[in-house]
Amino acid sequence: MQVSSEIFERRTTTDLVFDQLLEEIVSLELLPGAKLSEAEIAKRFGVSRQPVRDAFNRLEAQDLLLIRPQKATEVRGFSMERIAHARFVRLAVELEVVRSACAVWQEDKAEVLARNLADQQRSVDYGKPDFHWLDYQFHKLICQLSGIPLAFETIQDCKQRIDRLCVLSLGRQSETAVLLEDHKDIADALSRRDADLAARVVRRHLARINATITDIHAKHSEYFE
Repeated sequence: MQVSSEIFERRTTTDLVFDQLLEEIVSLELLPGAKLSEAEIAKRFGVSRQPVRDAFNRLEAQDLLLIRPQKATEVRGFSMERIAHARFVRLAVELEVVRSACAVWQEDKAEVLARNLADQQRSVDYGKPDFHWLDYQFHKLICQLSGIPLAFETIQDCKQRIDRLCVLSLGRQSETAVLLEDHKDIADALSRRDADLAARVVRRHLARINATITDIHAKHSEYFE
């Protein structure tokens, strides 16, 4: 029983460290190139180095950290190649999700999505900092309501690979307002059960970041590999 308890404690401690570092990396509190020390992170969280090492490995698997033997671990820079691949995969999955959603969409599903959109509208109107989370929930809800919730795991993985760029864009209220209008158009297409219209809006929506990627690449080339 003691061994099982220790394993459980290690797992939850690793999750704690992972979740906090993930938030700091995605929010750009930790910029690309920032150095991280196992010993310093362990001291900060008051834990041993093993859960920190495990958290580092998980972040490396998501292309967010670069771990090099005998050298400092650092926050990984953006890669245009990896960004392009993640966007390709996400688009393919989201297109299939909305087509599936149109086949099963009903009024009760529309009402659930409408509540999320109302929260998004309040976030935009009052400049609240929760739009990014509500955007995340919007796409997750569509997967759930379409009957294929596991699809969001793939979408989430792709999102996390480019969310740092999204944060740079979502810092401007005008950007969130545009994304909200896209979300409303997606919801409208679903209510109409018009799969072709939904697909066109999703393509437009996911292409919004094109200009941001180009702009950030030009202005902050040091963030890129």
